[in-house]
Amino acid sequence: RVYGRNAAALSEALRGAVAALDVEINPQQPRRNSFEVSLVKEDGSTVQLWSGIGKGPPRKLKFPEPAAVVEALRSSLA
Repeated sequence: RVYGRNAAALSEALRGAVAALDVEINPQQPRRNSFEVSLVKEDGSTVQLWSGIGKGPPRKLKFPEPAAVVEALRSSLA
């Protein structure tokens, strides 16, 4: 549940930052106990914006602050 709540909050923040952004949550089976955010560009290349793998304990370190991911997104799109 905590992963779903964090994913929903992050997707809202990303959509708020970039109006035409298509956000998909777990298009493939995710790794267990992991939280990652990637950007798939129009040319098909993938840019990892954030990864919680290897972070924690505590568990809260596995989830990003939405503002940090939005900033990484803006940097990747610029």
